[in-house]
Amino acid sequence: MITPAFELTQDPQYLLLTARVPYTRTSQFDIYIDGTDFKFYAKPYFLRLTLPGRIVEDGREKATFDIDKGLFTLRVPKETAGEHFEGLQMLTSLLAPTGSRSAKPLVEDISMEACGRAVGDDEEEDEEDFDWQVEQEVFMEITEGELGSLQKYGFGNQRSGVFARLQEELSDVIDIKDPEGSTAAQRRQARLEAEVAAFSHDHYLLDLFEDNIIRGLLKFCPWWAAVSSSSDQEGEEAFTATEKEQLRRFNNRSYLLDKSTRRQVWLSLVDVLLAYAYEVRFTEGEHNVESPWTIRKLSGTLCWLETYSSLQDVLVSFGRRVLCYPLYRHFDLVSAAVRDTALILQSGKACVLKCLLDIHNIFRQNDLAYILNDLYITDYCIWIQRVKSRKVTALAGPLRKISLQKKDLELELEELEEAAAMVVEEEEEEEEEREQGTSSNAPESRGVGSSESGSSSSDSSDESEDSETEGQGCAPCTEEGGGGRGGEMAKANPLQLQPTSLPSPAPARSPIPQCPPAALASTDRKPDPLPPSANSSQLIREPGEQVAAERRSSRPQPRDGNSGISATKAETNGSQPSTTAAQTGFKPEGSSTRTFLELGPRENPLLIVNTHEDLDEDDYIS
Repeated sequence: MITPAFELTQDPQYLLLTARVPYTRTSQFDIYIDGTDFKFYAKPYFLRLTLPGRIVEDGREKATFDIDKGLFTLRVPKETAGEHFEGLQMLTSLLAPTGSRSAKPLVEDISMEACGRAVGDDEEEDEEDFDWQVEQEVFMEITEGELGSLQKYGFGNQRSGVFARLQEELSDVIDIKDPEGSTAAQRRQARLEAEVAAFSHDHYLLDLFEDNIIRGLLKFCPWWAAVSSSSDQEGEEAFTATEKEQLRRFNNRSYLLDKSTRRQVWLSLVDVLLAYAYEVRFTEGEHNVESPWTIRKLSGTLCWLETYSSLQDVLVSFGRRVLCYPLYRHFDLVSAAVRDTALILQSGKACVLKCLLDIHNIFRQNDLAYILNDLYITDYCIWIQRVKSRKVTALAGPLRKISLQKKDLELELEELEEAAAMVVEEEEEEEEEREQGTSSNAPESRGVGSSESGSSSSDSSDESEDSETEGQGCAPCTEEGGGGRGGEMAKANPLQLQPTSLPSPAPARSPIPQCPPAALASTDRKPDPLPPSANSSQLIREPGEQVAAERRSSRPQPRDGNSGISATKAETNGSQPSTTAAQTGFKPEGSSTRTFLELGPRENPLLIVNTHEDLDEDDYIS
């Protein structure tokens, strides 16, 4: 807190307090009166006095504030009329906090006797209240010599020493650390370095490629778009009741500015209007709690106390700050703000004044930015009313003619966008390749599935056709002879499995399915390991014996009894050619009957076909 410069006077009825509190918020003054205790607060100033007499708050008190001089005057009635307060000139004693003026020893020696008396008794501890009162120092005025050594800033560079005591309280208002000791060149260099450090490549590219919201903001039509530059709109009809009340609060002043200073004032005005135009478009005309921060952050004049030498410098500074600080950082927003500012200037000084009044109201409601009104905005609101309108409109022409490009901002935006475009192009190419690979694999998988389903269906149909053909064509094959070749094949190739690969279509189907020995031997699939030939004969004989037993129980007795006897002998000995031997598939060479063994391509069934001439149709086993 800052202790303001003050003085006290009195008359028989009242006590008068005069405090100098420049650059304070005029909307908030807090006063506390309680007997001899008096407190005054106006951010960032605080004053606490211990008076030699008692004062009261009964409704007769009165306070005034002179904005130009920054003087606050308070008139408070005395509790006892006619009482004279002694020592009102002793300011240091009045600032001292209330309480005991005596000093107590920090360490006390407690004797053993005193400790013995305290044993067994309830000892009451007197705790002293903590002194929450702030230590105050008497305000010291800055001399003329010291003011001459300080740097100038504010409207027309007419202020100095403002931040000498307020910098600690208002450190968040401006970004420069030492405004009183930094020259204009040092401020500019520090500003450029801070902008480079604050620039984010990722944030910029995100707003560049995902610009749906930004495109909507660019379509927004601000209020000044409907305002023309006609003379009717420069009258009182152009202002609202609130704006008229603001104008009445300002005191009339005159400004003596030389040529170079006037140029800086005009350029700073353009800088402030650019920040305001961006904020209105950003919020779509609805100001929020971030509006004071946005305006002062985008304006180098308000944030860095910058002074410009050309209109190009103003646009470059504004463009860099738009791409470094706000939420939406897009170069098109910079161009839109430039067009809006040119339109505001083209509309005349009434439109410019309405913008300045709006900025003044925004800053006045903020706890920190209010001081910028005293440094810049209030003076602009008063000065612009005395300026000729043609000078305001003449500034719009050069502003439209200046072409601001991305390379002028010196943030390597073009190189950054080219690199990002290459990355996006590579990602799109990779995505297309993946899509093409997926689409090319889909027909192949469908073709393979259809061919497999077709081959499986053809296999099943082939199996059914084979079974039918076997039932119909066994007798003709018997007449042709060739049973010996079938027996030789069975001996030479003892029960080999056929491969499960897709069979190639044959030009003509044999009435009896056969598998040549060469085809079985040339297959890629290895046959299952089988026991020796004797055991394989046994494996074939066992199902044959079961089938023969079932046949004997179901078939009628043959006319010739010897045939049954010979069949029985053949079953027992296994050496004579008989029907049982044909049934079991184990036949000697030179036999008149033929046996065909075939394994199905999928189910691997054992097919035993007996082609003896005397067998009936019921004797076929498939």
